[in-house]
Amino acid sequence: MPFNIDEFASQGLQFGGARPSLFRVQVGGAGGRIAFQCFAASLPESTVTTLTPSYFGRQIKIAGTRVFADWSVQIYNDEDFGTRRQLEEWSNRIQRRRATAFGTSAPGPYREDGTVTQFSKTGHEIAEYTFVNLWPTNIGPIDLSWDNGDQIEQYTVAWAYDYWESKISSLSTKEAQSSGGSRVGSRSSVRTGVIISS
Repeated sequence: MPFNIDEFASQGLQFGGARPSLFRVQVGGAGGRIAFQCFAASLPESTVTTLTPSYFGRQIKIAGTRVFADWSVQIYNDEDFGTRRQLEEWSNRIQRRRATAFGTSAPGPYREDGTVTQFSKTGHEIAEYTFVNLWPTNIGPIDLSWDNGDQIEQYTVAWAYDYWESKISSLSTKEAQSSGGSRVGSRSSVRTGVIISS
């Protein structure tokens, strides 16, 4: 069977391919500027563990437990330390830096929702992933060096969360060829985890 590059262009990448640079991150509790300073993130993985019971020396594989790995983002640091300061204050509310006691006795006050949104090349929102009950587990270091005078400071933040939900747009060819504006079309939702929120 001969390979036809035109078939790949029309069927394999009908909309020209999604671009990893067209995204926005928003996290409640981290301030509004994180949407502009978060320069690297990821869409979450989907993992179900495997159970392998044995019978007379043979194993079968069956589905185990759904697990949610920590989510990480990378953030630019500005001279006012605005976003980083809010993240450090958030972490301190969870557990005080100068005390062995927790900052709060219940998880509700320190957990927020966060989203990462993927945009099309024409500015449409084509996918949105919501991380439910998110909180920072690690605010990474900022490396300093006299040799890095022409770079902007950056750091990594790792987040734990309960589960994620996704909304994927049903993008049509006409929408893909149009230009301008942020538009949310009809979207199909995929929700993971036991608790479902609308």
